Formats: sequence, C-alpha cells, structure tokens
Amino acid sequence: MIQKPTESAAAAPEVLNGLARTTYAERRAEVLRRMGPGVMVLRSNPEQTRSNDTSYPFRQDSDFEYLTGFLEPDSVAVLTSAHAEHRFVLFVRPRDLEKETWNGRRAGVEGAKALYGADATFAIEELDAKLPGYLEGAGTLFFTPGIDHAFNARVEGWLAAMRRTRGRTGHGPHTRSEHGGIVHELRLFKSAEEAALLRRACQLSSEGHNAALAAARPGMMEHEVEALVDYTFRSRGARAAGYNSIVAGGENATILHYTENNMALRDGTLLLIDAGGEYEGYTADITRTFPVGAAFTPDQRKVYDIVLAAQLAATAQVKPGTCFDDVHRAALEVLVAGLIRLGVLIGERDELIAQKAFQPFYMHRTSHWLGLDVHDAGLYVDAAGKSRPLEPGMVLTVEPGLYFGDGLLDHDARWRGIGVRIEDDVLVTASGHEVLSADAIKEPGAIEKARSRSGTARTTVPAA
Repeated sequence: MIQKPTESAAAAPEVLNGLARTTYAERRAEVLRRMGPGVMVLRSNPEQTRSNDTSYPFRQDSDFEYLTGFLEPDSVAVLTSAHAEHRFVLFVRPRDLEKETWNGRRAGVEGAKALYGADATFAIEELDAKLPGYLEGAGTLFFTPGIDHAFNARVEGWLAAMRRTRGRTGHGPHTRSEHGGIVHELRLFKSAEEAALLRRACQLSSEGHNAALAAARPGMMEHEVEALVDYTFRSRGARAAGYNSIVAGGENATILHYTENNMALRDGTLLLIDAGGEYEGYTADITRTFPVGAAFTPDQRKVYDIVLAAQLAATAQVKPGTCFDDVHRAALEVLVAGLIRLGVLIGERDELIAQKAFQPFYMHRTSHWLGLDVHDAGLYVDAAGKSRPLEPGMVLTVEPGLYFGDGLLDHDARWRGIGVRIEDDVLVTASGHEVLSADAIKEPGAIEKARSRSGTARTTVPAA
C-alpha cells in the first residue's frame, strides 16, 4: 500500500522565482489596500491536453504567479480584507506519493503555507466547502473569468446561492469587478528586482539571436535555426521560450506571426527571427533580421536602413513624459518618408500618414508592454482615454518593420518578398531609457561582419 507522505514545514526560502519572498507579500498588501472591503479570487491555469494522454508544458497564470509565486496547477488563491486573520488563502493539491512519483513533487497543504506565506491553506478538494465562507463578508468580488470554464461556472454557482439568501442574511458580494484593474496596474510598473530579471532575459535572448546570426547557412531549415536559438536560451538559464518563436526566411518574413518554421533558407534572401527566452517568468521579445548569405543586397539594405532609422528614432522618444503613441508616431514618420524615397508611396508624408497609406507595408503598432507576458498587462490610455504618458519602471518593445508581401501586386517587384523588423526591449528610467536587449547585434556593418565569418557560402538550396 502506498503511504501518503508526511508533510513537513520546511524553512521558507528567502527567494522565490528570482524575487525576494517579501516581494510577493508586499504585492498582496498593496492589492488589499487598493481593493478595500472585498475579496479577490484567482485561479491557476489548468493543465491542457496536447493529444490523448499527453499535456502541454504547464505555465502558470501570470497574475497568479505575480501575487503568489506558486507555480503548480489546480490551485486557487484568495485575497480578502473581510477576514480578521486569513488575508491570503491558498487551495492546493495535497501531497500524494503515487501521483508525485509519476508526475512530480507537490508543495502540499502544509508546504504551501510554510513556503509561500499563506495565512491558511486547504486541499483543493475543500474549495466548494470553504471558499463561499470567504465571500460572505465581502462587498465586492474581484474575479475575472479565465480559460478554466468549469471554474467560472463554479463561481457563478456560489454567487447565485448567495443572492438567494442575501435578503435574509445580508451577506455576500453585491458588486463584481475584474481584478485586472488593480493587479494589471501594479504589473505595469517594474521594480528594480523585476528589471533585473528582464535584463537577464534579454541578455540570454540576445545570445540566442547572436548564435543564429553566426550559424545560419543557406540550405538550413528554419526549424534548425529555431532549435539553436531555443537551445541557447535554455542553456543560459531560461525556463522556456516566452512565446512561439518566429524564424522566417525570405517571403515568410512578410507574415507577421509566421510559426511553421519548416522552410529551407535560401541565399540572397533575409532571415527574420522574433524570439525571446523566459527567465524566472519574465520574457524578452527581440526581433532581428539579417541576410542568409554574407551580405545584404542593395535593395535589402535600403529597406533595412529605413527600418533601423525608424527604430532608433522611436527609441529616442522613450522617456518619462512622452506619450505611448508618440513612440509609434516617431517610427511612422521615418518609415513613411523612407517609402516615399523608395518610390513605393507618392505624396506628402503627413498626408500619407493621415490616409494610412502605409498600412499595406506596416500594419502593426510599434510598441507593447513587456513583462510576465510577452504582451504584458497594463492600459495604453489614461482615465480620459488619451495616450498614456510613459513613467519610470514601464517596459515596452520598440519594433517597427516593413513588409512587402506577395499580395502587394501593384508596387515595384524589386521589393517583393522583403520583410524587415527590428525589435528591442526598453525600460523607462528616471532620466530616459535603457535598451535591455542592446547586446543583440543589429548594426548592418556588424551584421555583415558576423555573416562573413560564418561560412555562409555553403549553399545547398538555390535562390528562388
């Protein structure tokens, strides 16, 4: 007979997932302060079936990780100001030697309390019996329905039961609000600890990009380059890739979210790589574009120089007080002026921007927030609906591009099939900004120098 393991209250670590253990407690305290008399319920991500009896690698819900540091599935966290003693409650999977032998260790009920600072912990099987009690004294329930639809229905059931008895008891939430209004505002501003983790994510990700720059050859498959990039991330300490890597050769680079990565690289074309490693939950998001051969063709170089100039102009705008949209506008002005010089657009720059004449060639925004998610939490507008001013601690991408896809039949064929994007991760500082991904090579001269050293002449697949 398999015995249930004895749970022991191990000494609490000082660091969880690269952050001081006290950081999580401080975050929870700030959430409780901001939400007032209420209760917040957070559900961990569920495990997802990949096929038959295999699962996708588990990755914790970012809000759940941000407030608890707890990385196991099938868990629920409760933050409440309505209970005198239990401000932070965790429901977790209990210890089970047989299941742990097959699927890995668990913290268990006692371990969750000792290691993660919960005031009370219960087995997840006790959720229906215990959680409604924490809702009774709360005026507002902060809960955002997630991808676990069965859990969403359970919350609705608890609330429905309380509505039926509220007239007699006066207990239970009478208002509801999504928790993101509180948690996501906190996540938008990175502490020095978080900036250090993002800096490390960008460093190891830059190494992955530089490894690809040195190793890519005509005739290699896109997925071979992807494997090298991912290996470099993981070997430098990344938990995983932060998102599905884009490794797009030739005309594939004109597809913004190309992830098939199954084509052979051809000499005379460009290779666009959009990839970032996740370190202690925080992800980089870097894009670099370089020739598959030893050097840019003259036309490729013209497009590349326009995108690089746009990226540098946009990055220069990143500083406290600049509005988020101003970064995009700075890139757009350079890109449109460049398209006019190429003869792709005809007219006055500002008028073409107003007409959105650039959209067939540049169809996305220049920036997004970055952190625990590659498209991180936080509003882009202020309370009045205007573009939000940048403040120290914010981290955003700067990623202009130009794409001349095969679907654009009415422009000069010399540009067709060229896709260029250059993306860096930028921290807003008190005095300006810091480019966290600066180690990833992007200057065209340095790119061609690296390519000339890489033995790029071994072509096994002819140019199209």
